[in-house]
Amino acid sequence: MDRPNLWDVTDMPGKQPGEAGWGKRVGAVWGWKNQLPAEYPDEIFYGKDETGRAVLMTLGHLAEEHYPKFHRPVEECSPMARKIHALVKVEPMTTTALRKAVAQKDKLLRAAFSKALIELQVTLNIVRSNAPEIETDTWLRFGELYPSIGSGAK
Repeated sequence: MDRPNLWDVTDMPGKQPGEAGWGKRVGAVWGWKNQLPAEYPDEIFYGKDETGRAVLMTLGHLAEEHYPKFHRPVEECSPMARKIHALVKVEPMTTTALRKAVAQKDKLLRAAFSKALIELQVTLNIVRSNAPEIETDTWLRFGELYPSIGSGAK
């Protein structure tokens, strides 16, 4: 099912020849994925869809449609995903701290780590913190941020 997305409806130019950085369009969309849920935490959810693509959706859609269809218990996730979740269960952690804790500099483990981090988002077991003062991706249990959706805090 095709859904509207920010990328297609954002009327900004892409990166121009000779321009440094990402360009206006990528910079705007990248910023909104964090800014909108931080400014409207009771209305907007940022996460991953079933294919692992970044999505913004209303909390109503999350609770009524998305969560019931795509949540899986962490026990059904990969061993690496369960390891990451166990760390996040203790305390919120940044991507960098999690990667260092489970993968260090091992290239194979780093690839498994990246895949597992997406898996945990797709299965709605972890979520990015919406706290406006947090600038780096900091992960916490889904039920910690959204205790009224699905099974709540586990």
